[in-house]
Amino acid sequence: MQFNKKGNNPVLAVSFLFKGLNLLSSPELRKFIIIPMLINVVLYSAALTLGYFYISDLIDQFIPSWLSWLSWILWPLFFISFFIAGFFTFTLLANILAAPFYGKLSAKTLAMVKGQAFASAEQPLAKVLVGEAKRMGYLATRALPLLILSIIPGINVIAPFLWALFGAWGMALEYLAYPLENEGVLFSEQKELVKSVRLGALSFGGLAVLGLTIPLLNIIIAPAAVIGATLYFNEIRQD
Repeated sequence: MQFNKKGNNPVLAVSFLFKGLNLLSSPELRKFIIIPMLINVVLYSAALTLGYFYISDLIDQFIPSWLSWLSWILWPLFFISFFIAGFFTFTLLANILAAPFYGKLSAKTLAMVKGQAFASAEQPLAKVLVGEAKRMGYLATRALPLLILSIIPGINVIAPFLWALFGAWGMALEYLAYPLENEGVLFSEQKELVKSVRLGALSFGGLAVLGLTIPLLNIIIAPAAVIGATLYFNEIRQD
């Protein structure tokens, strides 16, 4: 399998996320969306609660006293970095818990757009969790240097931009994994396929990250991204 180079078109890639949002109300997909949305409600509510009570104190601890006179500049940078890192972490956790449902949602979406009878492409739970663990390991090894960078005064000015780029890439890998796994494509090959349409994938993932940072919208953006990524995959795949 390979991807058509038209998948590098940012406008084309982003359009599929909006198509995913439009299909959320489809009666055929509704039963595959309810549980993931409930998972998102619980986890993002927890993230907002923890952030409200603890992130301010945590950020203040990382600003050394000798730089307190610059806190009006550094505090927003720290906040943005921790906000992105925190929501990215909770998003990965939400996707791990919802992964079995997202696989079915992707399979149902593909069957619906092709006009075929739905045949569940359900993977064994162990295989699904192993795939998620590999993605998490891959992303964690790249997130750690960014986290360290975020607490180094002066250098951390560029951290929010790097987190945004990293988040876009991570979400592109995450949501395109569902249709690819249903086709039996393993993580190592998934990375190479997504790299072949890097610009389009980053555009899709970047818009998904933006949606995930907006309260209320972040509850529905994940299932919409699964649907959109499946449509995007179907458009650009070449067997």
